[in-house]
This record gives sequence, structure tokens and C-alpha cells, in this order.
Amino acid sequence: MLRRSSRSPHRFLAALGVASAAALVLAGCGGTTGDEGADDATSKPGASDVPSVFGAFATPLEEPWDGAIHAALESAEEDGLIAYDHTDNLHTADEMERALRDIATNQKPDIIIGDAFAAEDAVRAVATEFPDIAFAFGSGGEEQAPNFSVFDNWMQDPAYLAGMLAGGLTESGTIGVVGAMPIPEVNRIVNGFIAGVEETNPSATVTVSFINSFFDPATAKQAAEAAIAGGADVLFAERDGVIAAAQENNLPVFGMMVDQQDQAPEHVVSSLLWNMRPTVDAIVEAVVAGTFEASNLAEYSFMVNDGSSLAPINTGTAFEIPADLIEKVEAKQAEIRDGSFETPVDEEAPAGSTTIGE
Repeated sequence: MLRRSSRSPHRFLAALGVASAAALVLAGCGGTTGDEGADDATSKPGASDVPSVFGAFATPLEEPWDGAIHAALESAEEDGLIAYDHTDNLHTADEMERALRDIATNQKPDIIIGDAFAAEDAVRAVATEFPDIAFAFGSGGEEQAPNFSVFDNWMQDPAYLAGMLAGGLTESGTIGVVGAMPIPEVNRIVNGFIAGVEETNPSATVTVSFINSFFDPATAKQAAEAAIAGGADVLFAERDGVIAAAQENNLPVFGMMVDQQDQAPEHVVSSLLWNMRPTVDAIVEAVVAGTFEASNLAEYSFMVNDGSSLAPINTGTAFEIPADLIEKVEAKQAEIRDGSFETPVDEEAPAGSTTIGE
């Protein structure tokens, strides 16, 4: 049974009775770009018996945020719940708008899922034109009646736990964070991480750099190297590119969205995991039941609802992780899961953070 939380300032979708215990989202995100493969959207086995879903993604699926959504949709298709096709790298508002209108007109899916952050107005305009299609998009805005639901990666809980680990691992007393940009969706994750650091190491300094992009591994790596030059000996890779810098400098690092241990097995301590299956299952169940309406789906990403978690702590790193530190983190995780501890939600830009890049 899904449990509500008082942490979110938004209005949430009423629980639909979804009892999903889906496996955590892993990496492995191939993609269809443009219209390739779109014509067979309704020709797959069983496609006529389940809702058809089209994924429309602004970034390449190698970018973990969209990759996590894509992986959950692939998982739902493998379980026989949906027929699924997708397109990615719709990186401008015009491209997203044209693609959505083409998908809605020609493919006529039951559901369109994607990310609207870089094309908010365009996506909402298309949704208005096709009220019979259920739209569910990652967005920092409110839901839009009658058919535009919103979700986001509410991952402050695993961020807090990762911060606790980082605070216990730093020897220099300085920890570096590289994030996308200082928007509420990113700030609450970074601030959750900082709060966790403060629990285990109140005297530590956390430096935060934003690269002003959701996907620019080269700039993210440069920002990480700058943090290292400034004394950071533990890194949080909120964006792709940071893990490479940590590996080259033999430093502990925390991944994001999917378990990124395979990128640097001796250096990735853990990763913040976003499991989109509870969100996907809620959307599909509502469409099948004929009850879908514009809603905020945020609660499905909370750890208490299995929508996010901390990847298993990697004890095979090139550096020791103290057993008592792991015990502290596991104890706090139990408190989050049973509801006795609620990670603070702070969506303001972290104090002293800097923004680089174009």
C-alpha cells in the first residue's frame, strides 16, 4: 500500500492500490531515435490487449534521467503490461513539439511519457490538443487538466544516505558535488546530500558546481577536476562525467539515477537509484481502469514507496568503508522506510554554489 508523506509541497495523486515491488532500475538503455521503429508500435505480440505507450525523451538515453524512465517502460513491456516504442534526443522545444504532434496524430498511443523540463510550454500545448491521450511528463510545474500528469525524481532520501557515507569517508574534510543546474528538482537532491554529510561530519565542507546542462559529460568532468584541485577527496556525480574524474584520481564517488558501479568498480561507493516502475504502474493502471486524470505523481518516487533507494554499498572499493559507518547508514535507511525519519526537502540553491558552462 502506498503511503503519503507530508514532505512534498505539491498535491499528490490519490493511491490507486498499486502493489508494485518492481526490481530496481538498472543501466542498459538502448534507444530508438527519430521515427525508426515507430511504425510497428501496434504490431507487437499482444499489443492490442494492452495500452500502447510512446516515450518521448529530450536527451540521448545514455543520460541517466531519461534512461531510468526508459528502463522502467521496457520492464513494464517485458512484464506484458504495455506495448512500448520511443524516440530520444529531442533536444529543442521545436523538435519535441513536432515529434509529439506526429506521434499523437499518427501513432495514436494511449499514453505518452517523457520529460518536459526543456520544452514545458510546447509539451503542454500538444497535450491540450489531444485530450484523449494520457500524458505523463517529468516537470517542475503543476498538473494540467484534463490529461497532463507530472512526475519527478524525488530522491532526497537516498541522497541523504549517500551524504552520510560521504561525510564518513572524507579525509580532507572537503566533498565535491557536480550538478545540472540550480533548479528545485536538482537542489532538493543536492541539499539532501549536504544534510546527510552534516549528520556524520558536521565540520565538512561541501562545494557545489552546476554545469548549466542536463547532459555535458566533458564539462561535468572539468568541474569535478576543479573540485579535486580545491581539496575535495569525495565526489557526488549528480551529472554524468564525474565518475571518470574520480577514477582517474583514485577517489570515492557516488553515482546517480542507476547503479553506476560498473563504470568504476573500485571507486563508486553507491548510487542514488530512481525506480520509475511504481509511477509507470500507477499510470497504466489508471488508464486501463478508465480513471486517468491530471495528477501529481511525485509520491511514487519516494523511498517509502519503493520509488527510490540507495544501491548496495560497494565493499570492494579501493579504500576501506568503515563497518560502523555502514551500520549508521543502514539504521537511518530503516527509519526512512518506516516513516520515523523524513528527509528535509530544501529546494533553494545551495549556499555558495557556483554555475559554469554556457
